[in-house]
Amino acid sequence: MSFTTIPSHAPVRLYRSKLFVPGSRPALFEKAAASAADVVCLDLEDAVAPADKDSARDNIVAALNGVNWGNKTVTVRINGPDTNFCYRDAIALVEKGGERLDAIMIPKVGCAADVYAIDMLITQASDFAGRRKRIGLEVIIETALGLTNIDEIAGASTRLESLHFGSADYAASQRMRTTNIGGGNSDYVMLTDGGARERHWNDLWHYPLFKMVQAARAHGLMAIDGPFGDYGDADGFRAQAMRTAILGCEGKWAIHPSQVALANEIFTPPKKEVERADAILAAMKDAQAKGMGAVALNGVLIDAASIRQADTIVKQMAMIRERTG
Repeated sequence: MSFTTIPSHAPVRLYRSKLFVPGSRPALFEKAAASAADVVCLDLEDAVAPADKDSARDNIVAALNGVNWGNKTVTVRINGPDTNFCYRDAIALVEKGGERLDAIMIPKVGCAADVYAIDMLITQASDFAGRRKRIGLEVIIETALGLTNIDEIAGASTRLESLHFGSADYAASQRMRTTNIGGGNSDYVMLTDGGARERHWNDLWHYPLFKMVQAARAHGLMAIDGPFGDYGDADGFRAQAMRTAILGCEGKWAIHPSQVALANEIFTPPKKEVERADAILAAMKDAQAKGMGAVALNGVLIDAASIRQADTIVKQMAMIRERTG
């Protein structure tokens, strides 16, 4: 372990599923609030046509003040720093959005200065409005520039809570020859040697996702996987989410309500892992009471890393039980 510690400035949040709702469709706000999603993101960016941006902003401000969001985390995706909607989104949300807003999501972040600019707007507007609750920041890594500068981005602000991966815009930025939003591509394959020459699909998104998770962990942030476009393909969503969960992501976007239950299921620790985590902590507590320096569980030595892993799982399950009752 390095002498250098990794501080986390973000509050602890349950983040298995993040349901996106267009700001131009206020009729969906109450449904999102009543859904099983851990996080609701009211969207001002890609899901809203340019002509509807101003009215969508007004809709979201009204919803932040008027809708009962229960114990959900509520965030808003503003328009990108390259647009003239961006500063108006940030100012309106902070000065008029009440105290319910938890975080603002910045799309298409390319460098640390993008984060600094929004942090400055939030800080000044918060001081002006006399806000009591600190607003967090979330950033989407969805360009080649953003991935290149990901370490400086991840350390750009103490408001930062999470990094998210946007596969569609990333593919466009990288000029990848695919139109898939998440999932695989039948042309991205390897052939086995020998007679049959079987085709094995590869994961288009492995490198950027791995790099994003690594940067998030190095800076004490959450790592969240982005959208899976074919919301009718539950098996494809499940396969993509399982891969990213194994890599270290803590949750995934839901661009359709049908994806919420899938994300919640996949990013909830399996029952057998929870039972083992409970057993590890109980065995270590018993060993400490007896003055034992080491302990084994079912013939397997328990070390400090095992305890940290078990503690993480137990704390996550506590949050899930609190949320679901």
